[in-house]
Amino acid sequence: MRFKVFKNTVLLFVLVAIACASKTKNESTTNDELNELEQKEQPIIVGANQTERYLPLLKAKRVGIVANQTSVIFTKSSNVHLVDSLLKHQITVTKVFSPEHGFRGKADAGENVKDGADTKTGLPIFSLHGKHKKPTDEQLKDLDVVVFDIQDVGVRFYTYISTLHYVMEACAENDVPLLIFDRPNPNGNYVDGPVLEKEHSSFLGMHTIPLVHGMTIGEYAQMINGERWLKDGITCDITIIGLKNYDHNSSYSLPIRPSPNLPNDQAITLYPSLGLFEGTNINAGRGTEFQFQRYGAPFLDKEHYNFSYTPIPNFGSKYPKHQNEICYGADLSQVEAERKFTLKYIIDAYTNAKDKSKVFNTSNFTKHAGTAKLQEQIEAGMSEAEIKKSWQKDLNSYKTMRTKYLLYN
Repeated sequence: MRFKVFKNTVLLFVLVAIACASKTKNESTTNDELNELEQKEQPIIVGANQTERYLPLLKAKRVGIVANQTSVIFTKSSNVHLVDSLLKHQITVTKVFSPEHGFRGKADAGENVKDGADTKTGLPIFSLHGKHKKPTDEQLKDLDVVVFDIQDVGVRFYTYISTLHYVMEACAENDVPLLIFDRPNPNGNYVDGPVLEKEHSSFLGMHTIPLVHGMTIGEYAQMINGERWLKDGITCDITIIGLKNYDHNSSYSLPIRPSPNLPNDQAITLYPSLGLFEGTNINAGRGTEFQFQRYGAPFLDKEHYNFSYTPIPNFGSKYPKHQNEICYGADLSQVEAERKFTLKYIIDAYTNAKDKSKVFNTSNFTKHAGTAKLQEQIEAGMSEAEIKKSWQKDLNSYKTMRTKYLLYN
């Protein structure tokens, strides 16, 4: 009898223990989920905002900065430009290097930008999109460190990553370390598009990466070093001030337009797809207030399209394609743009061109696409699915390589 009572007692104890363990496990899981949710709700902190991490690295150093209008520290009241902040902290900034569009981000796409001086600080500005794409030995000889802080949008032909390459190369050749302040990639949640072929390398695409590369500036710098892409296989001494509370699935709304013709989130999301029109004779909204949110040309079929517009010179586009001409095409400003790359817009435009010989500016399109095959495939009438299938092998190889350099999940 005693044994039976003892047996029941043990059984009861075991059941209670299992229940308690299950409760503890469930509470732990709940806490983990809450912690993950809290982390996701925390704001993304860009590298430039983490002054405590980089000011000690710049004290008593002669500093050069590669920057533009996006190089800011975000505060609750207002944004402070990085150059102004460093000077306020008594960092010896001696010169500024500016990329395409200039230091204040007002020059047209592709426009040569001249050297000058910053009207606010008096600092000399050396253009990296004019006579030189790469800092000269003379410009670097009196520097102890260079800071790179520019907002990118994750597309191969967006030239800020080409500027990064040349800055890294110049720094490596002159034994000057490079400090990179990372910023989110608003198109960093996916990788897609044709992989550039080496014979089509240019400032619009220097390396064998896809049209949408899925990396931040910091990650891409690591890839440049790791794959020995700099001249003669040299590497640059880089330090990356990484992002906080960011991963590659994070949504990020750019608070400052990264260039004159990317005015909002809609344009930035559509840019990977509509950017291909830059290599054609079709207008992609330049000369309007809806850049990269529409496309059209006088030679597209007006019977097919119920939308038209007339490009005129404006901020960021002094000489837009088909200036003062009626362009027939599509308005995408109100569509729900998906964060992915598609060929449907350029295929649609080619299909509905009344004179197809007018569509492609062949050499320029090849530079943007990174391959001559894409134009041939579109002209042959291949579907988007068929074209995308043709680049999957190269895309998968790139994705495997990319994993080595990711700083964020």
